[in-house]
Amino acid sequence: MADMLKGIAASDGVAVAKAYLLVEPDLTFSKVTVEDLDKENSRLDDALKASEKELQKIREKAAEALGESEAQVFDAHLMVVNDPEMTGQIKQNISDNKVNAEQALKDVTDMYISMFEAMEDNSYMQERAADIRDVSKRILAHLLGVTLPDPSMIDEEVVIVAHDLTPSDTAQLDRNFVKAFVTDIGGRTSHSAIMARSLEIPAIVGSKKITEQAEEGDIIAVNGIEGTAIVNPTEEQIAEYNEAGKKFAEQKEEWNKLKDAKTVTKDGKHFDLAANIGTPKDLSSVHDNGAEAVGLYRTEFLYMDSSDFPTEEDQFNAYKKVLEGMDGSPVVVRTMDIGGDKKLPYLDLPDEMNPFLGYRALRISLSQLGEGMFRTQLRALLRASVYGELRIMFPMVATLQEFRAAKKMYNEERQKLIDQGYGVSNSIQLGIMIEIPASAVLADRFAKEVDFFSIGTNDLIQYTMAADRMNEQVSYLYQPYNPAILRLVKNVVDAAHKEGKWTGMCGEMAGDQIAVPLLMGIGLDEFSMSATSILKTRSLMKKLDTEKMQELANRALNDCDTVDEVIALVEEYVG
Repeated sequence: MADMLKGIAASDGVAVAKAYLLVEPDLTFSKVTVEDLDKENSRLDDALKASEKELQKIREKAAEALGESEAQVFDAHLMVVNDPEMTGQIKQNISDNKVNAEQALKDVTDMYISMFEAMEDNSYMQERAADIRDVSKRILAHLLGVTLPDPSMIDEEVVIVAHDLTPSDTAQLDRNFVKAFVTDIGGRTSHSAIMARSLEIPAIVGSKKITEQAEEGDIIAVNGIEGTAIVNPTEEQIAEYNEAGKKFAEQKEEWNKLKDAKTVTKDGKHFDLAANIGTPKDLSSVHDNGAEAVGLYRTEFLYMDSSDFPTEEDQFNAYKKVLEGMDGSPVVVRTMDIGGDKKLPYLDLPDEMNPFLGYRALRISLSQLGEGMFRTQLRALLRASVYGELRIMFPMVATLQEFRAAKKMYNEERQKLIDQGYGVSNSIQLGIMIEIPASAVLADRFAKEVDFFSIGTNDLIQYTMAADRMNEQVSYLYQPYNPAILRLVKNVVDAAHKEGKWTGMCGEMAGDQIAVPLLMGIGLDEFSMSATSILKTRSLMKKLDTEKMQELANRALNDCDTVDEVIALVEEYVG
């Protein structure tokens, strides 16, 4: 029987399909003296033709999926492939120096790249250097007979195998073809895991060695519920996985019956179940899963899916689409949360020793570098506000001064728009994301000035426990049910309620089936999660009595010393 790999169950579901390795291939080669120059020139011509054909296909796909303006970057790549001067120099190099096509290509393209990169004050030339680097890599891959991975070009059912997946990788995945993914590293709260839940595809992260064990085209069975994967499973194992998939589909059918129901507990108390989204495209999943609101719209994907800063108009249209699409239900929009592990190629951020604790999110927005970008986003949000129930949330707030500075800019842009004759809603709420322990501890002061809190547990837990959530060695410290975390959450909820304000949670803990009963008992008002977790959570809440959950939460907060004790207590109450 094939060996079973164990990883972290990151997104529910079961799939069996061919492996697609999203792994950078080996592009090393040796310099070789050649005698047959015609053969070498012919190899180069073949590689150039294959690259051109590939780029045409990628361009078409990009235009279809992202729009004509996004696809134009590939026009520049096609110009490089078809540049007679550059290809002429490569052929001349083959003839004059009797070197293999790989070496000739490298010599010439390196010269162009160095020359363009030296023009530091000319951004157009810097971009050309990047284009040449990309294209030369593609031509070299064809010369060496290896395939460059490109997730946007997948056109058959596959399981993605990768060391890790970047947010831009996951943004390109087409769920019609990508049936699951398995990575070497990562945790339940890594961006790839969160995106998998948004895309509703099974995922396993932190398997440690999937890229060593799987080869392109191998069959892979994935169980995202259990966190297990098998490379080249037997017929018997495939049957077992298919049976697990069938059972999961039946369970989903049961949950689907609750799609149009309100989230009401056994004793009649209502909670709001909201969805986390990344783009307007996610709205279909929000409705399919019966969400009552959007509790987190991660606007950074607008920036990450673009080759330049999105304009006010681009942003206005995206926000308007989501607000209209929610038909009067609340939409919490988080302002740009760039930095940490989310980089923009067109925003020159400094290299940092600790990027998660560094220059990111609101810290960029309030700085000289990010202020223009932030004001553009605020204007777009304010203009869109008349199309629905908008709530704006500032991320990574550590001090009251930061919130006040952001609110001041918001008020200035609001007044400018009103002076210019634009309609602006009067019911916009301004809140903050509680993800830094300092703001959680000082919640009583913040509660006097904000309209709401939304607790971002993914970061709050890692900062409170001083444990990087991406680091396998300290992953045991990522403890959502630790009494210290529960006490911070209670402090925030109580502070908000004292001032007549509401508190939501948009971290992954909000959809965690062990955490939900505790959070109900603590008095959390809104639970926002990956859309795919909503019906499962609604089903759980229907079975629970709020008074009993309050007793559970009090015992967890006051009597428990460890995570294991808290889990045992939840199991005692919930079964």
